[in-house]
Amino acid sequence: MKDSVSYQVFKVFNVFLMLVIVFVTLYPFLNIIAQSFSSETNIIAGNVNLIPQGFNIDTYRVVMSDSMFWINYRNTVVYTVVGTFISLVLSTMLAYPLAKKRLRGRNFLIMFVVFTMFFNGGLIPNYVLINSLGFGNTIWAVVVPGAISVFNLLIMKTFFENIPDELEEAAIIDGSSTYGILLKIVLPLSKPILATMMLFYAVTHWNSWFPAFLYFTDKDLFPVSMYLRNMIKGVEGTLSTGATSADNLNQISSNIKSVTMVLTVLPILCVYPYIQKFFVSGVMLGSVKG
Repeated sequence: MKDSVSYQVFKVFNVFLMLVIVFVTLYPFLNIIAQSFSSETNIIAGNVNLIPQGFNIDTYRVVMSDSMFWINYRNTVVYTVVGTFISLVLSTMLAYPLAKKRLRGRNFLIMFVVFTMFFNGGLIPNYVLINSLGFGNTIWAVVVPGAISVFNLLIMKTFFENIPDELEEAAIIDGSSTYGILLKIVLPLSKPILATMMLFYAVTHWNSWFPAFLYFTDKDLFPVSMYLRNMIKGVEGTLSTGATSADNLNQISSNIKSVTMVLTVLPILCVYPYIQKFFVSGVMLGSVKG
C-alpha cells in the first residue's frame, strides 16, 4: 500500500523538525568546541561560530601541562568510580524491597523516602554532621552524603515491580534465598536500569564540585571540576606552572570557559555510546508501570 499524501507530508515535516531539533541541540556544544580552539582576538570580536578562527591551543597546553590538573583529574575518576558503585549498591538494596507489596510498612517507608526528596537538614547541619563524622578531607565527604538519589531510587523501584513474581516464586520453590534471587535472577534481568542509573550517578559525581568546596581544604584532594572552577574564578591564582606569559593569560582568560566545558564533558561523551542502548529502555521501563 502506498502512503497517503497527508502521511508523506507528515514524514517530511517530521524529518525536518527532527533535523531542526538536532541542530538547535548540537549548535551550542559545537560552538563551545570551536571557541576552545580559537584565538583571543576572534573570540572577543564574536567571529567564532561552528569553525575555529585563528586556531590556538594555548589554553589546552597550559592547563594540561599543569601537574595539579592531572592530580585532580585522577581524583575525579576515583570519586566517580567509587561513588557510582556505592550509589548503585545502596539504591538497589533499598529499591528492591520497596518494590515488594508484601513488605510490612512499605507505604510508610516510601513516604519517608519521598519526604527526603523535598526536605533536608540544611547546609550548616550537614556541614557539622560531615565534619563530626570525621569525613572532612576524605573521599567519603564526596561519595556518601548524596549516595542515594530518590528520583533514581523510584525509577529502580518501578522497574523491579515490572519483573514477574512467577520468576521469584519458581526460584523459592527451587530453594533459592532472597539474596540468591536478587543476585542470580533480578540483577541479570535489570541490566537496562542498572546501566541507566550508572550513567545518572556517574554524571552527577563527575560534575560535582560543591561538596569538595565545602569539605576539602587540601588542593591535592580537589576534583577536576573544582580545579576548573577555580581557573574560571581566577586564572593566575590556579596555575602552578609559573611560566605563563601575559599574552597566554589573555588567551586563557578569553576561552577558559570553553576549554573547561570540553575537558569536563569529554569522558562522559566517551562512555555514553557504550551504554546508550540500555538508556531508553531502562528509563521507559522504570518510569511507566505496566
